[in-house]
Amino acid sequence: MALGNIAALSQFNIKRMLAYSSIAHAGYILVGLVAHNGVGTSAVLFYLAAYGFMTIGAFAVVQLLAREDEKYVSLNDYAGLARRYPFLAAMLSVFLVSMAGIPTTAGFMGKLYLFSAAIKEEFYWLVVLALLASAVGVYYYLRVIVYMYMRDAEGEILPVELPVSARLTILAMAAGTFWLGVFPGGVLRLVSEARIF
Repeated sequence: MALGNIAALSQFNIKRMLAYSSIAHAGYILVGLVAHNGVGTSAVLFYLAAYGFMTIGAFAVVQLLAREDEKYVSLNDYAGLARRYPFLAAMLSVFLVSMAGIPTTAGFMGKLYLFSAAIKEEFYWLVVLALLASAVGVYYYLRVIVYMYMRDAEGEILPVELPVSARLTILAMAAGTFWLGVFPGGVLRLVSEARIF
C-alpha cells in the first residue's frame, strides 16, 4: 500500500500514476486476505468488482485522450479538460474519487469492508497503515481533478472523437461505481456465499 501510493504520488504521467496506484489497491486487497475470515473473503471479492468498474472506466477515458501515439498522458495535458470535454472530465472524476475511497462510491464501500474484516481480527495497526496510505492516495487523485477543473489549458486543444460505444462503456462503468457505493447489499449477499479459503 505504501509503496504503490508513494510511487504514484511522484508521477505526472497519468497512466503511470494509475499503474502505481494499482499496486496500492492490491495492498488493500491483501488486508482482506490477511484477516482470513468470512468478512474478509466477501470484502476481497466485493473490492475486486469495485476495482474493475473504477479501473476500466478510468483507463477508457485516459486511452481516449492518449490515443495511439500516447502523446496526451501528462498531468499538464489534463489542465482545463472540464471546459473542453466536460463529459470525459466528469466521468474521470467519478472514477478517481472512487479510487480515493470517497463515500457513495464503490471504492469507499470496498475499503470499508476490507478494513472492517481486519478490525474484526484485531489488526488495528494494519488498518491505521491502510488509512494513512489511503490519505496519500486522496492527494494524487484529487490533484488530477484540480488540474481538470481549476487550471487553464496549456498548448493545443486536442480533438477527441467519442464513439457511442465508448460513451456507453464509460457510463456503464460510472453507473456500476455508484451502484456498488450506494446499494452494495445485493453484491455483498452474492459474494458472501463464495468461499476462497
